[in-house]
Amino acid sequence: MKLNIQFWLKFSLLNLCIVATLGVLMRYKIGFEFPYFNQKNILHSHSHFAFSGWISHTLMTLMVYYLQNKTADFHVHKYRKIIIANLICSYGMLIFFIIQGYGMISIFFSTVSILVSYVFGFYYIKDLRKLDTDFAAINWFKAALFFNIISSFGTFYLAYMMASKNVIQDLYLASIYYFLHFQYNGWFFFGCIGLFFGFLNLKKSEHSFYETSFKLFAVSCIPAYFLSTLWLDLPVWLYAISVFAAIIQVVAWFKLLVILVQTKKEHLKNFALLLRYILLFSCLALSIKFILQLGSTIPSLSQLAFGFRPIVIAYLHLVLLAVISLFLLFYIYASHLIFITKKIKIGLVLFSVGVLLNELVLAIQGVASFTYTIIPYVNELLFVVALILLLGIGFTTYFSIKKVKNNPPL
Repeated sequence: MKLNIQFWLKFSLLNLCIVATLGVLMRYKIGFEFPYFNQKNILHSHSHFAFSGWISHTLMTLMVYYLQNKTADFHVHKYRKIIIANLICSYGMLIFFIIQGYGMISIFFSTVSILVSYVFGFYYIKDLRKLDTDFAAINWFKAALFFNIISSFGTFYLAYMMASKNVIQDLYLASIYYFLHFQYNGWFFFGCIGLFFGFLNLKKSEHSFYETSFKLFAVSCIPAYFLSTLWLDLPVWLYAISVFAAIIQVVAWFKLLVILVQTKKEHLKNFALLLRYILLFSCLALSIKFILQLGSTIPSLSQLAFGFRPIVIAYLHLVLLAVISLFLLFYIYASHLIFITKKIKIGLVLFSVGVLLNELVLAIQGVASFTYTIIPYVNELLFVVALILLLGIGFTTYFSIKKVKNNPPL
């Protein structure tokens, strides 16, 4: 028996709609009068649910899809329970972070979701051992699960500081960036590359750099964390290691990209033109991300980046929306897990345009903040962009669910 992937991906799309809805609500509260709900609580709900309900849920579902297609004696029951548990925790965080912020119940759901990820990691790594070791995706999945687990250490240290009421500002921020780094650049990035390698059915024996690229990214991921703490007074040797890690990642990414374009370009031509553009957009965004990451090693630029909130928000959304979310949407439709239609394409175009506009407006706002220049109607613009994002993913979700009902489950 296999997991009904289409059914669980319906939740993925619905959850992304909820994330977009909360984004609209936050932007409305910033641009207009809306006294209801606490903005900080909505932000916590938005971010936690985006991580757990949208990205982690989708990664888990798609990773199970990869595994069950490669395994003869696949046992689905444990994964179904894990996915259900993760969704319960996600909705718990969604609701109670809005109601109470960092309260007892929201922290409970957040903690349990971490434990659920541990269980998923344990079983998944165990089942990966049944596969042919020549599959290039395997090590990327293992690393993704490892980084997901160690990212939780930042959360636990935050909880310790709050419980002991001994909050040191630098350590507090360093813990937040620790969690974000190993989620964005660990769990999310390695999980997506693993899925893409699996999608292309790459094998280590086909090209030596498939495995070399993994080793370079895996080794550089941990020291790359210190790129997020350059605002601290780091020792010179630690700063040098973090710069070296940034250089390694830029070189490894562009070399891997060139190899994939050379060897798999014809394979990708089999997919809808829109999906190819979405993949291209995602790869371009990831390239910009690595270049910006390297640029942040220049002390003057680092101080500017970490000193202005719009820059930080633009960077986080570049990774979360332009890289991760667009790639996951590409994977879902390119793998025919949900069959793409003209109406779904309209939704995907709207969402992609929304992602691009969001980055452009945030980037303009961020650059303007360097000279303390106020961009007129920027908050209203960001609200309109948030509406475009919601409309796009709402359209996509509605017609995807409607289409799923008319097709047999995979």
